Amino acid sequence: MRKFFTVILLSLTLPAFAQNPDLPGDILSKGFHQERRQKLRATLPPNSVAVFFAAAVRNRANDVDYIYHQDPDFFYFTGYKEPDALLFVFKDKQSAANGTQYDEILFVQPRNELREMWTGRRLGEAGVKEVLGFEQAFNNSEFKRYNVDFSKFDKILFFDFQNDVRDSKRDSSDLYDLIAQFKVKVKYPEKNPLTLSVEPEKNNLDTKGLESIMAGLRGIKTPEEIEMVRKAVRVSCAGQVEVMKAMKPGMSEREIQGIHEYVFKKYQAEDLGYPSIVGAGHNGCILHYIDNYKPNITSKELILMDLGAEYRNYTADITRTIPVNGKFSPEQKLIYELVLKAQEEAMKICKPGTPRSQLTVVCREVINKGLAELGIIKSETESHTYFPHGVCHHIGLDVHDRGGPTLEENNTVTIEPGIYIPDNAKCDKKWWGIAVRIEDDYLVTKDGYEHLSASAPRTVKDIEAMMKLPSALDDFILPDLDKKD
Repeated sequence: MRKFFTVILLSLTLPAFAQNPDLPGDILSKGFHQERRQKLRATLPPNSVAVFFAAAVRNRANDVDYIYHQDPDFFYFTGYKEPDALLFVFKDKQSAANGTQYDEILFVQPRNELREMWTGRRLGEAGVKEVLGFEQAFNNSEFKRYNVDFSKFDKILFFDFQNDVRDSKRDSSDLYDLIAQFKVKVKYPEKNPLTLSVEPEKNNLDTKGLESIMAGLRGIKTPEEIEMVRKAVRVSCAGQVEVMKAMKPGMSEREIQGIHEYVFKKYQAEDLGYPSIVGAGHNGCILHYIDNYKPNITSKELILMDLGAEYRNYTADITRTIPVNGKFSPEQKLIYELVLKAQEEAMKICKPGTPRSQLTVVCREVINKGLAELGIIKSETESHTYFPHGVCHHIGLDVHDRGGPTLEENNTVTIEPGIYIPDNAKCDKKWWGIAVRIEDDYLVTKDGYEHLSASAPRTVKDIEAMMKLPSALDDFILPDLDKKD
């Protein structure tokens, strides 16, 4: 193998990444990622290879990029958090030109003293070997000379390309070029210019097979992953609790978002699992409301807060809906307790063997019956949009994580019923602007579930009690920037 590669030695010493005091001490070990690759290898079909590309760098505007976030599948198998990389996992041992046997190979961006001064440290091939445990790791520029005969494989499994990767022009081995080189090597069929669809497969390329394989692998969490999800959930619950104590009429949606996210950062959560949703009043009726721009929330409103901390790449997904003034109105309480009842009925069947879709069926039955009793709909069978979504999805490396349709032991999932009654709805005006979602996270156990997010109050009584407690932010008053001296 080595005769095909030229190792470019830079005038750099390899940072001691494994003992780097700037990095957290509870990241997943290289052994976790190695074991995951071995699990993948065991599930691959005979005489096959699985191919994974790092996530693309996304441009925000002009010369500013979004903060880089690794593709979850790529991180799952490597632990590598840099762009412009490519992983091969082979079912069977391959032979290099020098007789070396290998069953995986990783191509990564090289060390570059000038670029690292601007954008941060890189592992490079030597760092990948030391820190991540790869025996076969090379600079991505060497992929051009990687001459494995891909026609010999019965299947080459990868996720199809979306044609949304920019060519940086300044790097001939960036992700754009790695994809282009891969397409040539495997004889990737061109898209039909009239339909923009890929021509029928005429070779050994398989762009569908990894879906079920990855759902099986990532859906069942390992003990290490469960601990990461637990921490993400605990951090997110702490944010909900602090906001309950700090909530006051006159605050803004953006301010509430900021308190949540400050708590996340205080607990060293690196990121958000998804854009934060903080909707007061009728804004809560927009399911994925991320403007969070209302400057003055009023005392009569509910505020729906759907936020999840991402901790070591694993995300929580928790929603609480609370009264801005600390006390549910009679109408708000009726809708809230109907949603809570639906969630608790679904929790009763949260166990291995239950189809995830069945949790939605149970919630819909409870909510339709309750809406009819309240006179909001005419009958339990009436079609309406007050509850327009399902209630259960997997969480993990994605907020809507890979996983199967039926609950299994060591799944981590949500249950999230909701009722949303927008202004001008076809019901009594007293219900307008009430939006309630209650979302909790669960670990499916051998015989049932563990309620991971129980530390965030969810009953009317517990929420109102929490909102009476003092907040550490009560005395945090910023100067009025518009006030003249």
